[in-house]
Amino acid sequence: MEKKVREYIRAWQMLKAGDKVIAGVSGGADSICLLFILLKLKEEIGFGLSAVHVHHGLRGETADRDEAYVREVCAREKVGLFVYHEDVSGYAKERGLTLEEAGREIRRARFLEAMESQGASRIALAHHRNDNAETVLWNLCRGTGLRGMGGISPKNDVWIRPLLCLERPEIESYLEKRGISYCTDETNLKDDYTRNRIRNHVLPYLTEQVNERTTAHIAECATKLAEIGEYIEAETVRYAGQCRKSGKDGAVIILEEPYRAVPKALKAGVILSLICEAADQRKDIGETHVRAVQQLMERRPGKRSSLPYGLWAVRGYEGISLRKGGKPEKTDENPAVRMRIFEKNMESVTFSQKNYTKWFDYDIISNTVKIRHRKPGDYIVIDKEGRTQKLKRYFINAKIPREERDSIWLAADGSEIMWIAGYRQSQAYQVTDRTKRILEIRIYGGERDGGDSKGVDSRGGSQKED
Repeated sequence: MEKKVREYIRAWQMLKAGDKVIAGVSGGADSICLLFILLKLKEEIGFGLSAVHVHHGLRGETADRDEAYVREVCAREKVGLFVYHEDVSGYAKERGLTLEEAGREIRRARFLEAMESQGASRIALAHHRNDNAETVLWNLCRGTGLRGMGGISPKNDVWIRPLLCLERPEIESYLEKRGISYCTDETNLKDDYTRNRIRNHVLPYLTEQVNERTTAHIAECATKLAEIGEYIEAETVRYAGQCRKSGKDGAVIILEEPYRAVPKALKAGVILSLICEAADQRKDIGETHVRAVQQLMERRPGKRSSLPYGLWAVRGYEGISLRKGGKPEKTDENPAVRMRIFEKNMESVTFSQKNYTKWFDYDIISNTVKIRHRKPGDYIVIDKEGRTQKLKRYFINAKIPREERDSIWLAADGSEIMWIAGYRQSQAYQVTDRTKRILEIRIYGGERDGGDSKGVDSRGGSQKED
């Protein structure tokens, strides 16, 4: 079995000569097996070895017994030992965590502390194949993607798991043959935790009633999925970079056009990564929030959705803005606009169907076209008979929420509204068979300072090219 672990370490390049290793040793069978195998391999590979034991303050005398045993083994084997006493229960209550989550966070922090104090380069943990199978099943039941289906990684930065190639019976057999004793954590035999129920009931049933190699097959599949997951993650990062733009006040903007070009299999991952970046958190951000942003991408500007950690997703003209803070009043300060004038040739003209690109009869425009928000007195022509409607009344009739009305961009010819961007175009400026020149206005969105955008002067040419 030592040979099997040695080959696994070599295959994953976990250890090399000159490394200093911190091993997590609880006193249970897995961690004691890890300690003794590393002791066998340390001279052969040429690495240094120390151990860390964390007393969680949860199991009274049995936890004291575990600590005493670990001290005895490390003293006998001449292994440097760091022992930490922690109040896991208090830590969990203070941070709103489960005991499992709190224990994991504390152990991780103490292992890193010991590594830094010793100038170590690796932290070895005793996870094995059964742990991996439990993790995959648990993740599948809770809902997961490729990362969760990939299970536990053999090597992740400074963290290594040399026993991930072994199943629990192999570990127990190894210790029994060598006469090495270990402690039993009685809480592992109880069904208080979901993981314990999977360990004590689900995996044994699958092994006995479905396939005796269930654990091995799940672990092997997890390894393959983890490799695929690494590739997918790299591609997701690449596409997320193409879709991302920095906005004001630390906002992250998901750009619509490049997002539309992202392969379907990566779209959710791209949005998830950008939400996590904007929130500066990963925990509790999941499929529900990704779906909310995806749905928002199909809605008109001004719509918004709340996300965890005080984050708001706001639909703008160029995509979705993810920003922290109070509920935003406007989607953008000033959009990027492109205007052009060209001669009409009906044989070659194809009218745009895009919500944010519109054509107008340039020759009937009286004033300089402005791209702005609403002002008192604004109105729009609503039918071919030339009947008008106050902009305020249009917003009411169209059931546009009051809080969104100030954020909607308008193309205005004085007080006459040519276009309510994303909603309606005035009947008065429609291109007809009498039109000679066409004004095209395209709103891209964006973040610019200043007041009204420059426009197109009806007496001259275009004054604005973005």
